[in-house]
Amino acid sequence: MAEYSMEQGTALILACSAIGAGCAMSAGIGPGVGQGFAAGKGAEAVGRQPAASGDIMRTMLLGCAVAETTGIYGLFIAIMLIFANPLVSRYLRIIGQ
Repeated sequence: MAEYSMEQGTALILACSAIGAGCAMSAGIGPGVGQGFAAGKGAEAVGRQPAASGDIMRTMLLGCAVAETTGIYGLFIAIMLIFANPLVSRYLRIIGQ
């Protein structure tokens, strides 16, 4: 098994963190699709029952806010992997540097 230097290990962790951050940002796809679907169905419901538009819009906006939390969690993980990166300090502690 080949020995890695400290710089190579740190570079590998940073590269994997960048890939992980990109994967975490793909979590924004689901909320985008869900919110678009909800907005379309909300507009369809208001078109059918204009008198209930207040209740429909309130329910739709609440659902979109709840759906957005998944995308925000993904963004938080991506930012943490890129800027805070706790893995590098842990790696340095393991190898005794």
